[in-house]
Amino acid sequence: MKRRQKFFALGLLLGVSLGSVAKAPVAEAQVFNPETFTLKNGMQVVVIPNHRVPVISHMVWYKVGSGDEVAGKTGLAHMVEHMMFKGTRTVPAGQFSRIVATNGGRDNAFTTTDYTAFYQNVAADKLETVMKLEADRMANLSLKDSDFQPERQVVLEERRMRVENSPDSLLDEQMEAALYLTSSYHHPVIGWRTDIENYKLKDVVDFHRLWYAPNNAILVVAGDITADRLKPLAEKYYGSIPARPVPERHRAEEPPPVAARTVELRDPDVHEPSWNRLYLAPSYHQGEARFAYPLQVLAEILGDGATSRLYKSLVVDQKLAASASASYDPDVLGRTSFSFDASPRPGVPMDRLQAGIVGQIQAITTSGVTADEVDQAKHRLQAAVAYAKDSYHTGARVLGQSLATGQTVAEEEAWPQRIAAVTADQVNEAARHVLRDERSVTGLLLPANPGEGTVQPNVPEPASRLPAGMSGREIR
Repeated sequence: MKRRQKFFALGLLLGVSLGSVAKAPVAEAQVFNPETFTLKNGMQVVVIPNHRVPVISHMVWYKVGSGDEVAGKTGLAHMVEHMMFKGTRTVPAGQFSRIVATNGGRDNAFTTTDYTAFYQNVAADKLETVMKLEADRMANLSLKDSDFQPERQVVLEERRMRVENSPDSLLDEQMEAALYLTSSYHHPVIGWRTDIENYKLKDVVDFHRLWYAPNNAILVVAGDITADRLKPLAEKYYGSIPARPVPERHRAEEPPPVAARTVELRDPDVHEPSWNRLYLAPSYHQGEARFAYPLQVLAEILGDGATSRLYKSLVVDQKLAASASASYDPDVLGRTSFSFDASPRPGVPMDRLQAGIVGQIQAITTSGVTADEVDQAKHRLQAAVAYAKDSYHTGARVLGQSLATGQTVAEEEAWPQRIAAVTADQVNEAARHVLRDERSVTGLLLPANPGEGTVQPNVPEPASRLPAGMSGREIR
């Protein structure tokens, strides 16, 4: 449910509680100070020097995700991600990760609605090895049906374990489908089961050929490296791959919402019920983009752990909730969502918890936030930037995601200034625009029978509870 929120999540990735750094100095406009260049074939290259330790994070981001799929082929972007590990003409299936591990590195990949990314974290002197491997599977993927058939079963099992056997994930999936009526975000990143069962090897080959071109990719290298050192390697391994025509990306605009919707899921495996709500919201690229920065500040005010409005009211004062949070991420190509999540304390009926949360939402839309709340939230958000600079991997993640969803390096680097410019009036206007009943989908996760289920009290924690480096609609 929770989408990764810009620099708020950077503190989480680094294990930093933003509430504990409120007195940190405000960051200057420049965040990662990247160097950039473009290869002759159109591949964009971003270098983020960080010489604290002799390690490298090497990432290739493809501007394609589940939002670029066609009806009947949902989840195909994720399936192609899996098949990227199944070998080339010179590197047999299963050898890619083994070679990286033999060289002391770690690798993985992930797919979202808007991009697919592959990364390796290695010692600086092993950079050329992983560049050679990654460029090879961009240009020379060689797939066999004998590898595809069992891997499709792996993906089906992944869906069964992560979604169908997880009431939380199943509710998330149903809520997203109810929120997005025409957008391709209606379907899950992993795809619907019936579509996965009907994939053919040709679907994977065609999808890879259509989207996996250097002119549709971004190379981001962070760590003990400079642009001068990287450029000849990038030209050698990626620059020789020919550019190809790539389809224009499109995200259908949602029709104006006219009715609030509720999704209720009862399951015998639910032992901790929860209340969730999504509001259809603008992103950087679709809808009222001027609200994107104010909404990030609003999410910080409402949902930042023990200092937030929701936590203080629902958990501490009213003692209705065991946990409560809010989150928002504008880094998507289409519309995004502003979300609320809460779990009741033991013995608290769901209707009482809902009344408490709705009361807080109404207070925001009627009375608004104060200038002091906005100033404190902006300071916490900006303080996290200083800690983000210490991580060689975080910069690659943040810049890669932003560039893959249409932002520029200059826009990303100016994020602290743009947050600093947000006013209380702008936050209140954004809240009144987005937090309207007809824009909402409410999700109730309940035990199979009324009265069942227990809730364990939670300690204060940041709004996002995702594993480090994961976003809400991200599938590995």
